[in-house]
Parts: sequence; structure tokens; C-alpha cells
Amino acid sequence: MQALRYFIDTHDKRNGSFPETLSPEQFEIFFAGYREACRAEGVVPLRIDLSYADGRAFCLNLAPDAEAVRRAHARAGLPFAEITEVTSATPGDTFNRQQSHFSPALA
Repeated sequence: MQALRYFIDTHDKRNGSFPETLSPEQFEIFFAGYREACRAEGVVPLRIDLSYADGRAFCLNLAPDAEAVRRAHARAGLPFAEITEVTSATPGDTFNRQQSHFSPALA
């Protein structure tokens, strides 16, 4: 099995990569097609955060590479502003990393 990495792609109506108007019902219909496009390209859509009012979306995907995410968008007919590989940096990650560097001699 090929290793998957995290990618965030962004969409914004200000640059034409998000529809001028989109309802939750329209999004549900669109997302079904996007999910199929992702499946065909080996991409796993994990989460989409969006603002219908502002016309912006941020999509977190697992994929072998950025090209797979691009191909999934092309299949779905969905433009994007950017695709960026990301890593996790939650407070929990930071806390655990800090704890692993803890030295009893420094206490």
C-alpha cells in the first residue's frame, strides 16, 4: 500500500474557485460526485470546512501526492486556489513532543 500524506486545498469565490452561491443542498449533491472522483484517484477526503456566506472552503485530504488531489478536482470539475501538503501540529502533538524532551535532571 502506498503511503498517504495530508493535503489541504482551498477554494475562494474571490478568485473563481468557489461558486458565487452555494446552498447546503447543492453542496451535498456536488460532494457525492467529488467523493467518486477522489475514489478513482486514490484520494481520501477527510474534512471540508466551508463558509457559504463568505464563499470559501478548506478541504483536508489524504493522498499519495498533490497530483492525485489535482486529478480528483479535475474529474469533479472543481477549480481550486491552492493545494498544500501539511502536517499535524495540534496542542496535543506539541505537548507530547515537549514531554519527550523532558529531563528529570532539569526538574
